[in-house]
Amino acid sequence: MINVVKIGGNVIDNPPALEAFLRDFARLEGKKILIHGGGKEATRMSESMGIKANMIDGRRVTDRATLDIVTMVYAGLINKRIVAILQSLGCNAVGLTGVDGNVIPATRRPAKPIDYGFVGDIDPAKVNDKFIASLLEEGAVPVFCAICHDRQGTLLNCNADTIASSVALGASRIGETRLTYCFEKPGVMTDVDDEGSIIPLITPASFEELKEQGVVSAGMIPKLQNALKSAREGVKEVRICRAEDLLDESKGTKIISQ
Repeated sequence: MINVVKIGGNVIDNPPALEAFLRDFARLEGKKILIHGGGKEATRMSESMGIKANMIDGRRVTDRATLDIVTMVYAGLINKRIVAILQSLGCNAVGLTGVDGNVIPATRRPAKPIDYGFVGDIDPAKVNDKFIASLLEEGAVPVFCAICHDRQGTLLNCNADTIASSVALGASRIGETRLTYCFEKPGVMTDVDDEGSIIPLITPASFEELKEQGVVSAGMIPKLQNALKSAREGVKEVRICRAEDLLDESKGTKIISQ
């Protein structure tokens, strides 16, 4: 089993929580891949430089100045911080962007109906699974941030949940794959203030109902869209859970394609 894990939310902003999560991640047996976000830290950096973050439906609008910031934060500060901690735990992590080895090429999103700027969309079929397989066979643990490229010299900011889904689908061409989205909540909940309101199972039909009811919104929508796509197209297991529950498969929300 190949474990593809995405970490984001407040966990990355909280050093003790991040270290605790990475200790658990290092304990995962077998081949594994980590994908990380970092939007909150990028937003803070943007605002400290007088650049207001602009979000539409949970996705960041990326102008040229914002692209420079997210590249510095995602591919530099956060990625290398995570790799350093994993190396200290005996986990042979390799920090990567989608640019390296042309592993995750992307296409700049059309400017209509909404111009998101330097934002990329990914075709999972183009993920370089052979490159990923070569790293895994060497015992390396790839750690991907959400920066990709258009193969014409332009960097693109991609949604980290989409990176996770696309990499998981690429990994599923190598072997049986499990995708886990970890963040600060115990799963998808009907009431964000009530941790007892976890939705244990989400299907395509129930997702549409939850969206119409406003139970899921903003950043949770692309997360669930990507989870459903992964389950539908070949990833064996998809789960959304709290970072602390990574090693407990009974916790969180499971996503299935039917």
